[in-house]
Amino acid sequence: MLTANLIEPIVRAALTEDAPWGDLTCATVLPPSSAATADLVARTDGVLAGEAVFTAAFTLTDPAVQVTMAKEDGEYFAAGDALARVQGPAGAVLQAERIALNLTQRLSAIATATSRYVAAVAGTGVRIADTRKTTPGMRVLERHAVRAGGGHNHRFGLSDAVMLKDNHLAVLGAAGQDLTEALRRVRRRLGHTVHMEVEVDRLDQIDAVLAAEVDTIMLDNFSLDHLRQGVALIDGRAIVEASGNVTLDTVTEIAATGVDVISVGALTHSVAALDLGLDVQVAP
Repeated sequence: MLTANLIEPIVRAALTEDAPWGDLTCATVLPPSSAATADLVARTDGVLAGEAVFTAAFTLTDPAVQVTMAKEDGEYFAAGDALARVQGPAGAVLQAERIALNLTQRLSAIATATSRYVAAVAGTGVRIADTRKTTPGMRVLERHAVRAGGGHNHRFGLSDAVMLKDNHLAVLGAAGQDLTEALRRVRRRLGHTVHMEVEVDRLDQIDAVLAAEVDTIMLDNFSLDHLRQGVALIDGRAIVEASGNVTLDTVTEIAATGVDVISVGALTHSVAALDLGLDVQVAP
């Protein structure tokens, strides 16, 4: 859940970066009594994410600013829709404007992209999940945006689950360790609630991983034919995740192979900010 104690440090840091000693322009140009009303307006279609972040940018700048949302996280909007109204001291509204927009545009872009992937696999039962390819310091917000778009979160970070990737397996192999036995040793050390996942990049690795009774097997960069073969080999004995160069053009075919989860790094590492604007009217 995205709570205030998670949001506030990120937004405060962004506000401080932008105006470490205040907004010199507003302080020297605007009369102190000036008030402003501003509408957050969509310039394109999309899915909203970041309503609490948008609000925090203004209220942390000045608690006198009031923000009224017209849309909620996860809601679709069309170009021209007013998504929120901001009212308060003009200096505070203008000082917070860029940070509020930067964050909301990025988060809404992630939610919008996620919703398109989710729509592409509708009816298959396949989950679209994110990855750890997130902006440093922004992961909790970007993961929230994925959920707003109808997707699911992978492990939050390295402390949440055991996940052996190709480089881990390479180290084990170089040390001369038997893969199945090495995985069984890992399993014996884990608590019963800890999830264990192993990434493979060849079909001939699957049997050794299955023998260790792991929870999830990731088929990384498999062809469609090899994905189908991998699903058949695993045969319900583990969750099957597909990953690697997934795009909107390929995700539907990948889902049809029978995998359970498709993880998509592009949800967070390749989106372009959604076009939103803040239309401001300043009263004398």
